Amino acid sequence: MQGKKEFTPQLFYDLSLDRLVPLDNYYRIIQRELSFDFLYQVTSKYYGKEGQKSIDPVVFFKILLVGYLNNINSDRALIRYCSNCLDVRLFLGYDLNEDLPWHSTISRTRQLLGEEVFLELFRKVLSLCVKKGMVQGRRQAVDSAFIKPMPAWIV
Repeated sequence: MQGKKEFTPQLFYDLSLDRLVPLDNYYRIIQRELSFDFLYQVTSKYYGKEGQKSIDPVVFFKILLVGYLNNINSDRALIRYCSNCLDVRLFLGYDLNEDLPWHSTISRTRQLLGEEVFLELFRKVLSLCVKKGMVQGRRQAVDSAFIKPMPAWIV
């Protein structure tokens, strides 16, 4: 006899985000292997001492890392993706009942910090990855960016 699955949402659930994400999950491994705490000191000069609290810089850079790893360029799409993925929520430290930052918060924070901070932080994160053996240098990739041919006299 053919079965038909019917979905009836429960009113209450007895579960935790920690139990739902496997221990060998990629984002759990990143969380275990890399400490992002240095971001607080590096970014502290960009934040005021009064007013409303802004996005946690560790959360901000983790969100950007998720976007980079998943090739997501739109802030709206990135927040939507992060909201829907249990492993990413755990990585960011947001439980099931918590709202993630607005996409506009990501854009404003990116403007606040500027390009030089990203370059500095990229080098730091890359060095942490190298120290942990996450980067081995066995493969190389080239993107599909158009490169203007060099004149013959230069070659």
